[in-house]
Amino acid sequence: MEDNDIVELFLARNEDAISRTAEKYGPRIRQIAYGVLNNYESAEECENDTYQKAWESIPPNEPREHLFSYLGRIVRNIALNRLKAEESKKRNAIRCELTHEMKESIPANVNIEADILHRELRDLIEAYLDTCSELQQKVFVRRYWYWDSISAISQRYGISQSNVKTMLFRIRKDLKMYLTQGGYDI
Repeated sequence: MEDNDIVELFLARNEDAISRTAEKYGPRIRQIAYGVLNNYESAEECENDTYQKAWESIPPNEPREHLFSYLGRIVRNIALNRLKAEESKKRNAIRCELTHEMKESIPANVNIEADILHRELRDLIEAYLDTCSELQQKVFVRRYWYWDSISAISQRYGISQSNVKTMLFRIRKDLKMYLTQGGYDI
């Protein structure tokens, strides 16, 4: 079923919208949540919360051409909020590592968790990624959207961990220059 048809089910308040969404995007939604939480049960709960949030927010939103991105943003925010609640007394090493890696490439006045979706910054990052090779784009997205480990990325694309680290370092360095040229003070 096409995204537009699924959104029409949401707009018609037809409960089949949830089952069709789960059919099409369930595993990918769980994967995003698992990447943040590293816990299958919590990821499943986040997936269910995502369907509820989508039900509550469509309408007024109508993400016809970008339903997965819309759902991805929802599940990611739910998972991050759950992570904050679960780990309020201790720091998560993976989250800290990823935040630290990107800290040198993203403007200091931008809160990564809250403001990464800011349209202008998002557009600049997307424009920069368009200048990268397909492999570089995939590695970047796997690391900073899905929160995959270096070893998982290495296995997925059949390249050494050293190559993955080097590639990510260069991407962050070039992204920093690109954003600086775009007017961001880093």
